[in-house]
Amino acid sequence: MADQPPPPWPLSDGEGLHEELLAAWRDEHRGYHDLAHLTAVLARLDELAAAGTAYDDLPVRLAAWFHDAVYDGERDAEERSAAWAEEALPGLVDEATVAEVARLVRVTEEHRPAEDDANGCALSDADLAILAAPREQYDAYVAAVRTEYADLPDEVFNRGRADVLRSLAEKPRLFHTAHATARWEAPARENLERELSGRTAATA
Repeated sequence: MADQPPPPWPLSDGEGLHEELLAAWRDEHRGYHDLAHLTAVLARLDELAAAGTAYDDLPVRLAAWFHDAVYDGERDAEERSAAWAEEALPGLVDEATVAEVARLVRVTEEHRPAEDDANGCALSDADLAILAAPREQYDAYVAAVRTEYADLPDEVFNRGRADVLRSLAEKPRLFHTAHATARWEAPARENLERELSGRTAATA
């Protein structure tokens, strides 16, 4: 969304990097993984914090800015996003923060943080919160994701999407923080089951 207002930048400087990241998130070829998604992830982090979820604010917010900074449908996008953080953040934050941001970006590849990884759990939950959206919003999310793979035939997309859904559904827990587990786990499971049933039927 080109007219989506940007969320607050978490650093007091680094305007050049800020603009580069905004340009990446505003790429016209993005469907779901656009500036609206970044804004939503940051809003869910605010919600988690307000509910008492403890995490290190700066590295988690920077990781949110970087987690889909590279997004082109390729499997190594998270790795390239993490590498961008490792290249761009030195001089703006300390070494430990750079390392933590890159680590957190890599966590979002599979969304399987350790239970004692407070930062990873918060970011993973905020990123996956869309799974618990009301039905109409969830369906709009799925449709937006489909536009990012417009070059794929329906059969190929349905098969790949079903694989993603199964991988998520097989997780013992989709969410890891207390607030997200209580509020988002059940509706997310319902959405996943409904979509997976449709994908499976479409490829049968």
